[in-house]
Amino acid sequence: MDYKSSLIPDGNAMENLEKQLICPICLEMFTKPVVILPCQHNLCRKCANDIFQAANPYWTNRGGSVSMSGGRFRCPSCRHEVIMDRHGVYGLQRNLLVENIIDIYKQECSSRPLQKGSHPMCKEHEDEKINIYCLTCEVPTCSLCKVFGAHQACEVAPLQSIFQGQKTELSNCISMLVAGNDRVQTIISQLEDSCRVTKENSHQVKEELSQKFDTLYAILDEKKSELLQRITQEQEEKLGFIEALILQYREQLEKSTKLVETAIQSLDEPGGATFLSSAKQLIKSIVEASKGCQLGKTEQGFENMDYFTLDLEHIAEALRAIDFGTGKGCDVTCLTFERQRSS
Repeated sequence: MDYKSSLIPDGNAMENLEKQLICPICLEMFTKPVVILPCQHNLCRKCANDIFQAANPYWTNRGGSVSMSGGRFRCPSCRHEVIMDRHGVYGLQRNLLVENIIDIYKQECSSRPLQKGSHPMCKEHEDEKINIYCLTCEVPTCSLCKVFGAHQACEVAPLQSIFQGQKTELSNCISMLVAGNDRVQTIISQLEDSCRVTKENSHQVKEELSQKFDTLYAILDEKKSELLQRITQEQEEKLGFIEALILQYREQLEKSTKLVETAIQSLDEPGGATFLSSAKQLIKSIVEASKGCQLGKTEQGFENMDYFTLDLEHIAEALRAIDFGTGKGCDVTCLTFERQRSS
């Protein structure tokens, strides 16, 4: 049995195979060398290097100075985090099987005659194929419409050139949106770290506070419970604020991801006219989404809980009136948090 014939079937199976050989970044057939990620998804090595460099702008490639540490980026297909060593994407394994399949597929396609597919026809001139694009009205049309019909005074261009131009523009928008999603994911990770640090700092000041109150437990027990409750309330308010931000960013990321999926499905549309009927609105939606929402952020020092400290160098008679210190640093941090909470 012929290996190539069994590997590359006819008809729709060929189209399905071609879809499996499309890079999710450049949206073209994989360009060798093809690398395989730990999550088993494939990328052109050049595309993998592009998103790796975008996620790690201070990491130098082979042509620059040697980086002593690696970096990380997320798989554009499944969002799995890929951790790189100091070799970057050049440390990823090549997928020779996919490269061989691409070679066989291209050889098979070059030996087959082109098949005639369905072509949209003009509604005004039923026997005429849609073969030009009206730049004035921004709609596909036929040659007779330009010569005799409604588009006589309009400026037109070849359908294929406009098709390729907008398809390229949409591809660029997708790349821009994917990069934006990576930045949003980075912000989410930073906010999650902020949650962890806030919890650690809260725990630390609670321990310090407990130790000091235990020294004078007899007269400070009631005051101790009161101040611990204030710390817990401050922690819950800060965590509530941060977790609300995380939820907003995740919602934004989910919307952007769905928009990317819709755009990728649109790119699979083989017909120029059908594609162009929805491409412009889709590009507009992506450009607007890529600008991102102006969501809130925590300011520097937001996680700081140091203002919940006590100086117990007082006489016993003054202990019942003690309260948390109100230094300048504490005033600024508290004021910032209050402004963010009120907004």
